[in-house]
Amino acid sequence: MRKQVRGLDQFLMHAGWGDAEVEAIPGDASFRRYFRIREYDRRAILMYAPPPNEDPRPFLHVARWLADNAMRAPEIYADDSAQGFVLLEDFGHFRMRDWLDEHPADELPTYRNAIDALVALHRLPAGPFDPYDMATCQREAGLLVEWYCPAMGLEVDTAAYAAAWDAVLGPVIARQAPAVTVLRDYHAENIMLLDPTHGEDGEQGLIDFQDALAGHPAYDLVSLLQDARRDVSPELERAMLDHYAAHAPTGPNFAADYAVLGAQRNAKIVGIFVRLCKRDGKPHYLSLIPRVWALMERDLAHPALAPVAAWFDANIPAEIRAAQGGEIPA
Repeated sequence: MRKQVRGLDQFLMHAGWGDAEVEAIPGDASFRRYFRIREYDRRAILMYAPPPNEDPRPFLHVARWLADNAMRAPEIYADDSAQGFVLLEDFGHFRMRDWLDEHPADELPTYRNAIDALVALHRLPAGPFDPYDMATCQREAGLLVEWYCPAMGLEVDTAAYAAAWDAVLGPVIARQAPAVTVLRDYHAENIMLLDPTHGEDGEQGLIDFQDALAGHPAYDLVSLLQDARRDVSPELERAMLDHYAAHAPTGPNFAADYAVLGAQRNAKIVGIFVRLCKRDGKPHYLSLIPRVWALMERDLAHPALAPVAAWFDANIPAEIRAAQGGEIPA
């Protein structure tokens, strides 16, 4: 395995792990690769994010900011950004998603801990990250018309789509000042349970945060509670939103902002999943689209999304929407 990654032996030697065993960890949705590193009684994770397709520097930037602010990001042991190597703390094998699949009775305290981590993050001033601005939101929402609509053979009004999102996102973006750090992919597959048997006292670790921006506090709540990969009941979603509101300021428009950002994120994810199939040859992501589409429909029912909901009514036929997005040819 070591010989298959150019420069790996030299990196591990310079990092003080020259005798380590290297085991590949399966990955899927990016060019990044991960390896479990073991040497005697110590272990680590190697992230290999080689240029030009990947750049580990944003991950290192966010990880160090999180650690400096008492958030539980993995410790960085060594890095070589030019070659794409980062050696970091191994958080173990227990992803939140996998643990809850096997221990469903732990769902409530585990989600409560994840909400508490967001409360702690949102009490901090936003990190030194780019703003989650209108251009970024529009680019993401546009993935639906760029990838999903052509895959379904739909000719849609893209200008009206952008205008509808301008109308609903403008007030949300105005209300996100002062911004908080938004991890952007905060969900059950990106939260590690470091000591899951400790229940409510169990520590959770953060991963996959390299795309962090400064934005609205509702965004990561949406990411966690409208999970594309795991069913979260409306009852649990409501309970966790209430738990957040009991410990963090929300304001009178928070429910509307949550729905708008939910619809925006879910539109983006539908587009990404189709792109992963059509461009990257990963058709299994299509099976996740009905869940995401159903979540988006719930968000679109909020009055704050009336312009976007009207666009969907006019451009995507009712029979496709009734089928939660329709069956997309692989």
